[in-house]
Amino acid sequence: MLAECLAGTRVLDLTQYIPGPFATQWLADLGAEVVKVEPPAGDPMRTMGPVDADGTTSFYKLANRNKVVVRLDLKTEPGKAGLTKLLAAADVLVEAYRPGVLDRLGFSADELARINPRLIHCSLSGYGQTGPHAPVAGHDLTYVALTGGLFASGIAGRPVMTFPPLADHAGAMLAVQGVLAALLRRGRTGKGARLDISLSEAALSWMGGVLTAAHRGGEARREHDIINGGAAFYRIYRTGDGRFVALGAIEEKFWRGFCVAVGREEWIHRQFEPMPQNELIAELEALFLTRTRDDWAALLCPADCCFEPVLEPAEAAHHPQWKERDLIHVGKDKDDVAEVLLPVFLDGARAHDRRPFKEDDVQAVLATWR
Repeated sequence: MLAECLAGTRVLDLTQYIPGPFATQWLADLGAEVVKVEPPAGDPMRTMGPVDADGTTSFYKLANRNKVVVRLDLKTEPGKAGLTKLLAAADVLVEAYRPGVLDRLGFSADELARINPRLIHCSLSGYGQTGPHAPVAGHDLTYVALTGGLFASGIAGRPVMTFPPLADHAGAMLAVQGVLAALLRRGRTGKGARLDISLSEAALSWMGGVLTAAHRGGEARREHDIINGGAAFYRIYRTGDGRFVALGAIEEKFWRGFCVAVGREEWIHRQFEPMPQNELIAELEALFLTRTRDDWAALLCPADCCFEPVLEPAEAAHHPQWKERDLIHVGKDKDDVAEVLLPVFLDGARAHDRRPFKEDDVQAVLATWR
């Protein structure tokens, strides 16, 4: 089972907001025991945005299920002592402080190595631990802005921000990969590790194609290339009922299948007209306005032409593919959230259902971390 992969692994989570909590939650899905340490006032994500009747946001609940949460004031000696005991018993530390903060709190790299030489310490920050931007504050939008990817994304007139946040989730995934690699190395060598993972660099790692085009003298012109809206066969179209559909008929056989299904065989030879294919795009826009989204889905989904309706969030959980895979769980316990389980199937089995986070104290945790 998936939960056997990291069974017995203890993860200490000193992160807030989105990236670190999601990373440690995925480690919990793999079987790790995760203890999240928060300041006395709690993770700011608890109250950032609309709160539920219990005073906590759904975003916080979604990112912190499967965890035990303890509160420590790391500016006090009792708080530092409590963290020291947890560190001594932990396998992995994931923290998201700005560079230098842990040092000022008394937990430098040398001190962490003294407390626990086998500790895998993952620092998850905006720009990394070194470089002129290391101390600069940021959030997902500003991280992606520095990669070139934000400029390359969106409509012709302007860049458009991604949602959900790209760098935050890419960074969470990269942190999990780094921790798993370090655990494998420790299994061979017994050595701990220091991982320096940057949210902005996680996004940057996806930008090779964008940067290569620029290096070769190209220009990132939105809605001018195949997969950024310049091709008629790879676009989002509005339908007659004000909803949307997605057409991704890149291969010739799929484009041919689309043209035949809609009765426009004369379009088949136009697939590779110069881009942007504004004239052909306009013709497809007019066509899609003649029927509703669901009418187009009834016609084109069976045609096997890389077409799908653009589902609204309230519809996604009911799609037969996601229902069959049983990854979306809606309102199944007191948290009343719609969560997506870790989409990894091991020997045909998916991740275990997650449980709501539980508040506890350090002594209770240490009693089990002996």
